[in-house]
Amino acid sequence: MMKIQEPTPKEIKDQRIYAQWGLTDEEYQLIEVEILGRMPNYTETGLFSVMWSEHCSYKNSKPVLRKFPTSGSRVLQGPGEGAGIVDIGDGQAVVFKAESHNHPSAVEPYEGAATGVGGIIRDIFSMGARPIAILDSLRFGELTNERTKYLLEEVVAGISGYGNCIGIPTVGGEVAFDPCYEGNPLVNAMCVGLIEHKDIQKGQAKGVGNAIMYVGAKTGRDGIHGATFASEEFVEGEEQQRSAVQVGDPFMEKLLLEACLELILEHADILVGIQDMGAAGLVSSSAEMASKAGSGLILDLDDVPQRETNMTPYEMMLSESQERMLICVKKGHELEVIELFQKYELDAVTIGQVTDDGLYRLYHKGLEVANLPVDALAEDAPVYQKERKEPERIKQFEGLPDFIPEVSDGTATLLKLLQQPTIASKKMIYQTYDSQVRTNTVVLPGSDAAVLRVRGTNKALAMTTDCNARYLYLNPEVGGQIAVAEAARNIVASGGQPLAITDCLNYGSPDKPEGFWELWTSADGIAKACEVLETPVISGNVSLYNETNSKAIYPTPVIGMVGLIENLSDITTQYFKNPDDLIYILGETRPDFNGSELQKMHLGRIEGKLMDFDLTTEKEHQQLVLAAIKAGLVSSAHDCSEGGLGVALAESAFENNFGIEVKVSMPVHNLFSETQSRFILSIDPEKQLSFEELMNGKAKKLGKVTTSGELCIQTTDQKVTLRTAEAKELWEEAIPCLMK
Repeated sequence: MMKIQEPTPKEIKDQRIYAQWGLTDEEYQLIEVEILGRMPNYTETGLFSVMWSEHCSYKNSKPVLRKFPTSGSRVLQGPGEGAGIVDIGDGQAVVFKAESHNHPSAVEPYEGAATGVGGIIRDIFSMGARPIAILDSLRFGELTNERTKYLLEEVVAGISGYGNCIGIPTVGGEVAFDPCYEGNPLVNAMCVGLIEHKDIQKGQAKGVGNAIMYVGAKTGRDGIHGATFASEEFVEGEEQQRSAVQVGDPFMEKLLLEACLELILEHADILVGIQDMGAAGLVSSSAEMASKAGSGLILDLDDVPQRETNMTPYEMMLSESQERMLICVKKGHELEVIELFQKYELDAVTIGQVTDDGLYRLYHKGLEVANLPVDALAEDAPVYQKERKEPERIKQFEGLPDFIPEVSDGTATLLKLLQQPTIASKKMIYQTYDSQVRTNTVVLPGSDAAVLRVRGTNKALAMTTDCNARYLYLNPEVGGQIAVAEAARNIVASGGQPLAITDCLNYGSPDKPEGFWELWTSADGIAKACEVLETPVISGNVSLYNETNSKAIYPTPVIGMVGLIENLSDITTQYFKNPDDLIYILGETRPDFNGSELQKMHLGRIEGKLMDFDLTTEKEHQQLVLAAIKAGLVSSAHDCSEGGLGVALAESAFENNFGIEVKVSMPVHNLFSETQSRFILSIDPEKQLSFEELMNGKAKKLGKVTTSGELCIQTTDQKVTLRTAEAKELWEEAIPCLMK
């Protein structure tokens, strides 16, 4: 292969080559004048361009992220490492994080989704934890579009292909469909792991002379500038960068996982630090490890394992080839590491050492190809306070009258709602995932939250991902509160105490004042809800520039939450369990239709001002439900969300094909209102007195579970009657029918 001549520092400056990589003129000036005192060469310019991308430096979102509460009595590790860690008692902790892989999945949906899963798994085991579960949160355009069907099929195949091969169950998640995601699907993956407190690792490179070792797969030319690519908008007709998408190998990842865990658990005395080579590959992992430790690094790139010939320093440093980790090991113990990784047929190579001068120096073929202050790449990336401006639509929505639907036939409306893709059964999707491998899964996909037992204890973990982006489109602040509250409701309905959250902040361009306003104000809502519900933010990521042809997605801050179930006997699901059980609703129902599934179904769009929402009421209702579950009074619990009370009742009846006999003092359309802070609970009639005493008048009895196989709901103006089996079939077949 012929060696291509790299542009000189002068050509990079004169031809503004740096701008193609996402650096602004001001940023280039900062590098040349204030940081280096000279023009950066080709490799150095590349290093700055990826490390200063939004994806790596959070330069536009750092002021936003500072709003979040990040500490709490149980938090052992907050944001800043590979993943966050929360104490669950008995010397054990849960480790979790969510990441987005949106841009790669739009271009190469199978590999984009697969490598998204691979990357988030590495974040978990780099902390020293064994991954036990994967969840996802997906957004697509409407299923009437052929490309959307293709994206859905490939993304789901990618997630299951990777997760199933590596032996980690995919246990839960959510999927929603709206036209705004047509050009920009969202693929967010969350991984949860378990760890003993004593095994917690940090990504750091310290101790002069200690070895920097590269372990795992060889480096190729895939994923170069992946971090920059993730920080750009799409324009239709432009050839998207397929080379910026990596290719994953789950079998190699499985070997890497076991080798790294063996290193952490059995060679803790020689391991100084470990970090995943994720976005921006070798440069970000090495620069961040040195910067966090206040040290410097020398790397010799001739020693980097390469799977392609004539790779340049620029290519090796920026490649995002998968299944690679960087570790710092005590000097003199390199052979121990090499032998351990050989056992798993993996490369382990010393590629550099720790220094104390705070410099980041790269050598290639005997020449120094980069010499920079390490903090300039990591800690000291510029931070911007972007301009904010409320979008026009918000004022327009404020002035609109509330949408009140006309429902002439409640039965037909309920059947139609059950078939809307966002509400319809996702069985077709989750049955492609192995959700039971390792046999710890107690509650499988389909209920409010997934539940996994913690082996060797009487405890379990509940986990969920949630966000209703339509609410945020109408009101980012209140919508942000609701996203956190809904996640917590799902945890509570499963018998868990919410612990903490991770987030994936998926938004449009922060360079547009309206886009930044959405991010800024929704963060206020998320922060407030986290404070009230006592669920600090312990990890997460930011995915901006989700725009196609300048049209942004809805603001979509996906909330991943984990809760602790202290006793296996408290595990609760949404399904009615026994005939004659009494059905109650906790929480008032108001005519809240703006942003609802029914409004979208009737108008083909959403509009208006968002419903009132009160966090104090939300917290009170959650505490009541958890207290009732812990007191052994609840047979089933289900949170009322999209589609309202009518849909929640039907979903509760489906699993065991029960009927219901229910009477409500509301007009039929209110069955489909989406008022927040409501739960459907079923209880044994013998526990009625104790339950009502505990609820203190807050829960209303609606009726009972029957064996009639009919859902009968009497409202003040209509009777809704449908056969459970027929409704369930339509609900289950809706997405498969659209996909055909």
